[in-house]
Amino acid sequence: MSSEQESKTLAVVNCSQLVTLAGPARPRVGPELRELGLFPNGGMFVRDGVIESVGSRDEIELLIDSETEVVDALGKIVLPGFVDAHTHPVFGGTRVSEFEERSKGATYEEIAARGGGIQSTVNATRAMYEEVLTYECWTYSDWFLRSGTTTIEAKSGYGLSLEDELKILRVIKRLGSETSLRYVPTFLGAHSIPAEYRSRRDEYVSLIIEEMLPAVANEKLAEFCDVFCEQKVFTTDEAWKILSAARCHGMGLRIHADQLSLSGGAQLAAELGTVTADHLEHTDAAGIAALKEAGVQPVLLPGSVYALGSTRYPAAREMIDAGLAIVLATDFNPGSSPTPSIPMILSIASTHMKMTPAEGITAVTINAAHSLNRGAQLGSLEAGKIADFVIHDCDDYRELAYFFGIEHPSSVYVRGQLIS
Repeated sequence: MSSEQESKTLAVVNCSQLVTLAGPARPRVGPELRELGLFPNGGMFVRDGVIESVGSRDEIELLIDSETEVVDALGKIVLPGFVDAHTHPVFGGTRVSEFEERSKGATYEEIAARGGGIQSTVNATRAMYEEVLTYECWTYSDWFLRSGTTTIEAKSGYGLSLEDELKILRVIKRLGSETSLRYVPTFLGAHSIPAEYRSRRDEYVSLIIEEMLPAVANEKLAEFCDVFCEQKVFTTDEAWKILSAARCHGMGLRIHADQLSLSGGAQLAAELGTVTADHLEHTDAAGIAALKEAGVQPVLLPGSVYALGSTRYPAAREMIDAGLAIVLATDFNPGSSPTPSIPMILSIASTHMKMTPAEGITAVTINAAHSLNRGAQLGSLEAGKIADFVIHDCDDYRELAYFFGIEHPSSVYVRGQLIS
């Protein structure tokens, strides 16, 4: 075998805690959320970007030969790369002026009613050529990686026309191929009714179903379809039509549900058997029970509650107690949650939603990976899985939520390659 064909091996040793998340090959529920598969003074052996062995430091050191790259974790913790299962990472401009308005007392709904909110970002995004939009959003890829995130679900939704939704999805595809961050694309043409269709919303729903979805499917630009289901955005009937059409095109289903009101979004998610129901700030006990019965994963987004100055967080403890396979995500977007930081989300989840640090870690790794149909490849450090891992400058995994507002990662590896 030539040197070019020889396997490349890497060993990670001297970890104060190797947080493997090893366990059943499915999303974790109930007490399982607190079972992190910790290896004190653990180690890991990687071959050609895939984990080959996990164990004690002594066991891993036996596998090291002269060709192995040895990574000394220096007594720090090692975790799987975070999986952020709800983001809106491609957009033009910012909404800093609206941020200032909210600081003076204006509400998100008031700003949107006078032409701001999502529509203002739509206007800025439509005005950008694809090359410029790609360049602008490249920065956000670096932000995610620096925060320890190696995979994101990436939604469109700031185009709201056939041409501009395709443009955004092409940018997502390009970023996924040209950066080290892994992108899982979702079509969200049903993010809002654009201004030009406000008086003829039925025509916009038809546009999504009859033109956008076929074009997205034809170019294979999205794995999932999402709808913002809310009475003042897309009603449950409209969401049902759009998601049913998406299913016919082979897309997985996701839904923004019960964010601003008890809109029936969780019940619709259960009826359709969506992969996830996201937000759920207003979901009641009946909605939680319906999600459990249907096996829908809740994706909770406390960053948007925090950033909008609200106090109504989703009922995480009730969902955990009901046996739901909970996920946490950033909801990174320019309006309601401008953060790519999973550690910040972990802190909010512990302080405001009373999730334990261990439950939070599970919700942003293995459970998040399963919500993207990536649980067999990502989300835990186990033999046979892709070697996406992060060395954090901490002695104990609980410090990720405890020390908030800082970047914990000291080294980020994707497929066994150091990228940050």
